[in-house]
Amino acid sequence: MSESYLAGAYWGCRRESAGECARRAATFFRLLAECHPSYARWYEQASSPKRALELQFEPTEDSFVRFFGKKKYQSDGDGFHFSAWTGHDRQAGEGGMVMIHCGSDAEGAPNSVRLYFPKEPLGSEPMLTMSVAAGVMRVLAVAWEPDWAVVTSDDLWEQLSRHGEADTFVGWMTYISHNWGEVLPLTEPVRIEPVEGKGNLIILTPERLTATNTEHVALGHRIQRLLEERGLLREVGDRRQTPSA
Repeated sequence: MSESYLAGAYWGCRRESAGECARRAATFFRLLAECHPSYARWYEQASSPKRALELQFEPTEDSFVRFFGKKKYQSDGDGFHFSAWTGHDRQAGEGGMVMIHCGSDAEGAPNSVRLYFPKEPLGSEPMLTMSVAAGVMRVLAVAWEPDWAVVTSDDLWEQLSRHGEADTFVGWMTYISHNWGEVLPLTEPVRIEPVEGKGNLIILTPERLTATNTEHVALGHRIQRLLEERGLLREVGDRRQTPSA
């Protein structure tokens, strides 16, 4: 059975208004639709798939201002949360789900956006290609300006993550903000790509990184050690200044 993958972006304390979060959310969904046709249609999460299919919405800035104005999408006066679904059958190998937590300045609870990719049935055409995953990472960086972002499987998360959700690690793809430092060249097959002047995207392999491939896991550990030595992996919310060159 194939591994389950997600793309997650995380950043520390950043209090933002409903309007500011709505602008970011609208940008995120607009750009996400360019990554794959499955991301062109969205529904609010609900108690059941049947109910959710009655809650289709257009992901515009006005829509998110309205959502974030509702108490059910407010996080006790400290930021906002929202979840959406593409409406696809979970077994169809398409679509996915997004969970957003933004606008918070609470310590120990980082802001985040998570996009859960569908689990692809064996033998099906893969949705999660390198171009789709890299596109999603760029969208996360442009829309949300996180400190760190990652594309990883659940199994890789368990093998490469060291402590908890606020800690960082290397996935198939890893984004590191310029606020944390510059990523120096790494050995092949690793690629480093700049992202809109905001940070760098590290791609470990052209093919999907898997936890069942021992060479993939070893490569992840090796690159993770190098980034740790350079001070580029730290706890989300760590406010240390970027070291001078």
